[in-house]
Amino acid sequence: MHDHAGKIAKAKRYAGERERFQFQQFQLTFKGDNNPHEVSYTQGKFKCDCDFFILEAWCCHSRALELILDKMLPEAEGVPA
Repeated sequence: MHDHAGKIAKAKRYAGERERFQFQQFQLTFKGDNNPHEVSYTQGKFKCDCDFFILEAWCCHSRALELILDKMLPEAEGVPA
C-alpha cells in the first residue's frame, strides 16, 4: 500500500525548501501591462524581448521572476535589488 499522505507532506516540505531546486533553463510568456513578453533563462542568464532589457540587460519582467524564484536561481550580478 502506498503512503500518499506521507508523500504529500514531503512534497509540501520540499516546496518550502526552495534551495533544493536549481533551474537550468526555461522559457515563458509574461503577460505585461501593455504586451506579452517572451522571457527565457539559459546558462545562468535571462533574456527578455522588451526594449528595456535590450538596453539594460535586465527588466521588470526578469526581476519579477528572480523574486518569485528566490533561491532557485544562482545569484545574479549587476541587477538592482
